[in-house]
Amino acid sequence: MKHLISVHKVNLFSSIQQWLESVEICHPKVARSLCKIIPARCPFEREIKLFNRTIVSIPPLCKLNPFYDQIVEIRFKSLSYLADHCGEDVTLYC
Repeated sequence: MKHLISVHKVNLFSSIQQWLESVEICHPKVARSLCKIIPARCPFEREIKLFNRTIVSIPPLCKLNPFYDQIVEIRFKSLSYLADHCGEDVTLYC
């Protein structure tokens, strides 16, 4: 029974990943919203310093998300759409 559940999880994750990869950006308003919503870098990654010395380094926990690569790809597609098709300066979103 456990094996069957894990197979369904893998299939569900794979289906969602494929769906996210197939997302097409074709509206400037949607592209701008996605660029604002999806951060340029992982917000959880931190270095805690004391007197300019790193005490603790917290790794980018976003990579634990099974859809991280697809979400970053959507952000890239949005930036590319705004730059290539709309001629906008995308440095605002970087």
